[in-house]
Parts: sequence; structure tokens; C-alpha cells
Amino acid sequence: MSQHKELLLILNAISSEMMDKGLWQATPPSPEALGSPEPFCVDTLTFCEWVQWIMLPRLEQMAQSQATLPGNSDMFPMAEEAFKGVDAETAVLLSLILRLDQCLRTSH
Repeated sequence: MSQHKELLLILNAISSEMMDKGLWQATPPSPEALGSPEPFCVDTLTFCEWVQWIMLPRLEQMAQSQATLPGNSDMFPMAEEAFKGVDAETAVLLSLILRLDQCLRTSH
């Protein structure tokens, strides 16, 4: 399986898991919140909001257009810390984010 196809499968699984756990939002954050220059938009978004509204769409677009993917990803430590405050079982979601990090590292 190509890296782009694997990435799309992982992204879909992350979306589904977030929906299943009630971590998916119907309403997007404000354009100002989405435009934060801080890593993970930590000053304006929760980690789940960043995943849903920034990370997933960007990586999905890159995978679908067969663009060069980022050669490194260290989202797992951020996710692990962010999910400590989430009132949901996040073990599966964490394992998917770890798979995402590994997928993005595989071709570089």
C-alpha cells in the first residue's frame, strides 16, 4: 500500500474514533482561532479542535493530491498530554495518532 493510501486510512480512522468518542465538533472555530501562528494553535484551539479543523484537512488534501508529505511527525506526545484532560477513553485514538506519526516517518 502506498504511503498516501495508508495515510488516508489512518486519517479516516482518527475522524471516526473522534466522532465515536464525542470529540468531533459540528461548528468550526472562528477564522481568528484557526489562524493562530502558535504550534498546534495552542493559544486558540484545543488539541481535538486542531486535529479536526487543521491537521486532518491538510494531511487529507496532501494525500489525495499525492503531494510530498511531511517527513516527521511528533503528534503523539502532544496528544498524550492533551488527552489527559479529556473525559473519554482515548487509547484507540492515541494508537491511531502513533500510527500516523509512524506513517509519516516511513518514507524519509
